[in-house]
Amino acid sequence: MKADNTELFENRPVTKAIIALVIPTIISQIITVIYNMADTFFIGQLGDAAQVAGATLAMPPFVMLTGFANLFGIGGASLISRSLGVGNKEKAKKCSAFCIYGAALSGLIYGLVFLIFAPTLLPLLGTDESTYSYCFDYILFTVTIGGVPTILSACLAHIVRAEGCAKEASLGMALGGILNIALDPLFIFPLGLKLKGAAIATMLSNVAVTVYFLVLIYKRRRTSVISFSPRSISARGGIAVEVLSVGFPSFLLLLMGTASNIVLNKLVAGYSNANTAGMGIAKKIDTLAFAIANGMSQGVLPLIGYNFAAKNYGRMREAIRKSLIFNLIIATVGAVLLFTLAVPLLKFFIDDAPTVEYGQHFLRAICVTCPAISVTMMIIAIFQATGKRVRPMILSFIRKGGLDIPLVFVINHFFGVWGIPFTTPICDVLAMLTALGMFIPYWRSFKKSELSNQAVNQENRN
Repeated sequence: MKADNTELFENRPVTKAIIALVIPTIISQIITVIYNMADTFFIGQLGDAAQVAGATLAMPPFVMLTGFANLFGIGGASLISRSLGVGNKEKAKKCSAFCIYGAALSGLIYGLVFLIFAPTLLPLLGTDESTYSYCFDYILFTVTIGGVPTILSACLAHIVRAEGCAKEASLGMALGGILNIALDPLFIFPLGLKLKGAAIATMLSNVAVTVYFLVLIYKRRRTSVISFSPRSISARGGIAVEVLSVGFPSFLLLLMGTASNIVLNKLVAGYSNANTAGMGIAKKIDTLAFAIANGMSQGVLPLIGYNFAAKNYGRMREAIRKSLIFNLIIATVGAVLLFTLAVPLLKFFIDDAPTVEYGQHFLRAICVTCPAISVTMMIIAIFQATGKRVRPMILSFIRKGGLDIPLVFVINHFFGVWGIPFTTPICDVLAMLTALGMFIPYWRSFKKSELSNQAVNQENRN
């Protein structure tokens, strides 16, 4: 690791260290969301609710790629930062290679599964005669052909960030987002590829990001512990168990979120394409607030993990406390803005009255719990940074899949399509309360450890 990154983790004032790690990560997350919004925006300009609905129905399997990236990326970032915290660079190197090749293999298998079983899987997503071909085209290019680069680009960003290179990681993700935004209108309109063009643009941008990270790692090979040499791959020494068990809660969150979205999409699609399109746009807009919360929590994860492993509990506690406060403030401001600007935001994407009417209703219902999401995501990241496995898994399950899938059927039965959006805030508040119940005793245990360390240091000085 470079000396300046060691200084960032160990000596730089905590607020400045958080800013150095978090701001680039948040920016890259926002740009990623914006380029995902760009697909919806440009497809929406075609004025065809069926194509918007097709892209919406394709989103769950596409987003699941992020789940595989998090499985290896977040799990790997946690182990790498903790290994560096105790000076074990060899373990960090083997871990990075295991994560890179594991992520690539999972993307290859996942993409082939969707290609082979598309006739069975796509109707389960909620497609019908008007949306099947659009959904298939989008998945073909983004999941089957583009699955490996999509997973690798996100996984490599996590791993690079684990060494303290937040700016480099964020630059790569930002370049991909900017490229996608530039390619979208070119492929959709002049080339006449419509929705298929948006999918190709997304796939090419992720290929470019993957190439960027591979070149970055190669250039830093003499100072970095990250390796994509096959000879460095090792699952021994607890590497595979550590990576997969710590990364699994984030994978589970995306897996259950995908299952939840599929159920949600099928229920809403049963009403109309306008409802499906409105819901899809609203959820895309709301992911902007989620991206900020996720960027904050994932950005600070290496700082927490490094100081936890080094037993510098005072610095770690300060990082946690300040990160939670910053995250909560930003999330609250975001919720207010989304609620206030719901109608113009929906109209920006598509000028279709039924779509806008349902979309703004959906957005206002789900955005109010942005603060709750920010707290839950931060606590999950803290548990992951410190190597905890069960608690993040429980929280991930509660937030997505465990409660919202059965609850959405109940709400749909009694209140119909207009009640469905309220499933999200109910589950998010319950997840936050559970997270706080788990976190507060854990927080207090670090306070005791900090006081114990101070007492030992005082004795040594005496």
